[in-house]
Amino acid sequence: MIARSVNNRFGLVVIGAFALVGAAIYFAAGYDESKTADQVLTSAQAAPSDASTPNPRDPNSVDLSGEQLASVKVQTIEEREFPVEKQAVGSIDFNEDMEVQVFTPYQGKIIGLFADVGDDVKKGQTLFTIDSPDLLQAESTLIAAAGVLELTTRNLTRLQELYTTRAVSQASVEQAVSDQQTAEGNLRAARDAVRIFGKSDAEIDKIVEQRIADPTLVVPSSINGRITARNAAPGLFVQPGNTPAPYTVADINTMWMLANVAEDDSPAFTVGQAERVRIDAFPDRIFDGTVTTIGASVDPNTRRVLVRSEIKDPQHQLRAGMFANFTIDVGAPVRSPAVPLNGVVREGDGTQTVWVTSDRRHFIRRTVKIGQVRDGYRQILYGVKAGELVATDGALFLSNMLAIAGNQ
Repeated sequence: MIARSVNNRFGLVVIGAFALVGAAIYFAAGYDESKTADQVLTSAQAAPSDASTPNPRDPNSVDLSGEQLASVKVQTIEEREFPVEKQAVGSIDFNEDMEVQVFTPYQGKIIGLFADVGDDVKKGQTLFTIDSPDLLQAESTLIAAAGVLELTTRNLTRLQELYTTRAVSQASVEQAVSDQQTAEGNLRAARDAVRIFGKSDAEIDKIVEQRIADPTLVVPSSINGRITARNAAPGLFVQPGNTPAPYTVADINTMWMLANVAEDDSPAFTVGQAERVRIDAFPDRIFDGTVTTIGASVDPNTRRVLVRSEIKDPQHQLRAGMFANFTIDVGAPVRSPAVPLNGVVREGDGTQTVWVTSDRRHFIRRTVKIGQVRDGYRQILYGVKAGELVATDGALFLSNMLAIAGNQ
């Protein structure tokens, strides 16, 4: 019984072992078949061949149709010369080195005015007149000196005639000669005193002849120029050197331009540099100027330096206070690729771009860095090079097309 039971158990174990082996073989075979099927499915779902796959669209390119090409003009990039220059904005002012304050040489009351602000005057032209007690005193002295000379001259003549008959002594004649010479000296001094007041010799002779003292002191302009200020009025009592001056006259053949340049740019400016000045009121004209002064300090608030220039204005067209800007060459010109103004597009993010093509149909947008503008062309510092083809007229059209395509 025991032996039969053991044999039965052994048989069951053997049968179970064969069953496990068979199951293992079955599942192994099934796993291999499943794996083979997956590989086939994966191969079937693989990407199609290159011949049937379309190229992905470049997000910065545009292809134009034949009709669209008519809206775009293509041009070859060429190199052009661009000056190395600095610019600054300022305003026109009078040349204070050529500006004169006209004071009265002697005190007195203003009795006449002959010029107003803005008038152009010549040197020697009368600006105002005053009633001067000093001039009256000088002219009275002149009249008295002329009378004394006339008296001493007649006395000398009479004594000389008497001396021929020995009616008077030689000492009397010599005294008369001395008196006459003293009177002549006094008259010359009196004439010079009146001449200081601006009287001419003809006017002095007239005073002596008519024996009439004229207290009217004429104050003329000392230079050719324009009246820039007037602080005179009839009846106003004026004294030498008392401010404000009755009149201020400026020579307007040259004017000043006052500009404040950035601190970083100030080392590029030197005294004597020639400059080209453009005035807003005369957009089609360029004035010649020269740097005359560079400020000795930097404004602590604006961090700018004063640059003062002298501008030639022979036609007297400039006015103080006019806005102006000047350009100064600070180095030798450089050659750079240049694109017409229409060929550069400012994008919405502020970048500057151009459209480059090689076949005049497929256009690629390229970011560039721009420089100066000269004669209708914009300097390109980097981004494109000479010889490449770029869109000029129609560049904005290409940017709009790209924007529309990106929104779809």
